[in-house]
Amino acid sequence: MPTTHVVELGTATVTKRYRSWDLGQPEREWRALTLLAEHAPALAPEPLRYAPAETPPSVTMSRLPGEPLSAPLTDAQLTGLVEAMTACQSAIPAADLAALPPRLLHPLDALKKLRAWSQRVPTPPDGPAAAALDGARDWLGRPHLDTVFAAEPPPVLGTGDGNLANVLWDGSRARLVDFEFSGRGDRAYELAEVAEHVSAKNVLAPGDLLDRFELTASEKIRLPECRRLLAVFWLLALLSDDPDRPRNPPGTLVHQAEHLLTLL
Repeated sequence: MPTTHVVELGTATVTKRYRSWDLGQPEREWRALTLLAEHAPALAPEPLRYAPAETPPSVTMSRLPGEPLSAPLTDAQLTGLVEAMTACQSAIPAADLAALPPRLLHPLDALKKLRAWSQRVPTPPDGPAAAALDGARDWLGRPHLDTVFAAEPPPVLGTGDGNLANVLWDGSRARLVDFEFSGRGDRAYELAEVAEHVSAKNVLAPGDLLDRFELTASEKIRLPECRRLLAVFWLLALLSDDPDRPRNPPGTLVHQAEHLLTLL
């Protein structure tokens, strides 16, 4: 799978050199690391050097101990994940959050992109994937979604990537890495992004994660729509996968299709 950056590992440092930066990826990463270093120390790598004028631009940060979360997930690891997500979403002051640009692929932008993408994807043969794509197209066309995703809930720091590989476990604590798509987000969408990420399949049941959070009444209403939106994203991504170079294990598409149909 093509990567968005090149990583150079030192004994105590990590340097990311970005393959593209047209959406401000290095700046987004540096800004998030700086804010977290100030308001949630040790939750993420410490920012050490920002070189925006280099080609390609780079960010150097401290190297954290630990391994990415993977199956089987222990109760301690799930607790650590919840604590890390909560700290990331609650530590940054409101004034700093208000000054952030929206995270990449924010909900309304995702809705618009998925509507177009869903029409470009060829319909597969009869089966769960075909039924799920039909359901996704129907759901994406519902006008009320524009209002739902144009809303501005109380902001949080959105990491921009729900991949569990970005959560490092050192045996006692979970820490977060990879903030190049970060920005201003909202809590329901950020929770949904982790719960629905394809990396969580066979590692983390969505309910096991989401039940650990106390949601407001408005978040309880918003969360199911965010989950559907992100589940549609992964269906379309899997349908667009190169069959000669699959990036996911056999059966992932059928699993995702059946999961989406349940959500819909």
